Amino acid sequence: MATALRASEWVAIVYFTYAAAVALMRPIDRSITWNVLWLNATVVAAFFLMANADSLRRREFLGTLRDWYPLPLLLLAYREMGWFALPHTGTELEQSWVAWDRLLLNDWGLRAAMESLGPALPGLLEISYALVYATAPGGLGILYATGHRKEADRFLFTVLVAILGAYVLFPFFPSEPPRTVFPGEDLPGVETVFRRFNLWYLGGYGIHTSVFPSAHVSGAFSAAFAVSAVVRERKWVGRGMVVLAGLIAVATVYGRYHYAVDGVAGFLLSLVARQWAAYRWR
Repeated sequence: MATALRASEWVAIVYFTYAAAVALMRPIDRSITWNVLWLNATVVAAFFLMANADSLRRREFLGTLRDWYPLPLLLLAYREMGWFALPHTGTELEQSWVAWDRLLLNDWGLRAAMESLGPALPGLLEISYALVYATAPGGLGILYATGHRKEADRFLFTVLVAILGAYVLFPFFPSEPPRTVFPGEDLPGVETVFRRFNLWYLGGYGIHTSVFPSAHVSGAFSAAFAVSAVVRERKWVGRGMVVLAGLIAVATVYGRYHYAVDGVAGFLLSLVARQWAAYRWR
């Protein structure tokens, strides 16, 4: 009898099934629809194949493969959401969201505070923003290094619910980042090489479906919360990841990569993921 699928694997399967349904209903090129259908069918089939092989052979390699397989799929999930982008003509959402950003950046002095030490804090924020892509694999690596590999499913469940949950909402909130909707407005007053790197990277790999909620924020905090819940004997590790997640959240607004409401929504998603995991593994 095949081993039951892990909770995290079910999250991924539900998401990629959802994405296939979106591809069928979205008014996009049919070639994209077919690409999504066969890609996602392959992804889902691989989960069942690995679970079955793991139950039959019980090899460490198969277990490790199951641990790490979902992480690169996050990139595929992100790119697919980019394929679903439709022409963006209205900016009603962005116009309402940016008012809160300007209150935070200008009236409440966030930009001035971040630039009070010259390029030091802006550079740190941009470095933190770039590190968001390492939080999920880094968190799983920490579990391996600290002897908590058996908790990989809990970690992945938390991260996948938070990140894929953000992607699920993208089609319902078509929007573009503030740096493109409001070019030249509310930008950082300090330019660093790290910011130039982030802008270059996003220019080639960013998508145009939505920025709400922020998967950067939901992913960073969910990884931090999951590590904190599992690696309890080294509290400084989880706390360090929470600090990094906080820096990433600030960077998204300061750098004009996201609106503040995107970050708040992403943080709330990470809380939902944390609580769901806590209930599931209580």
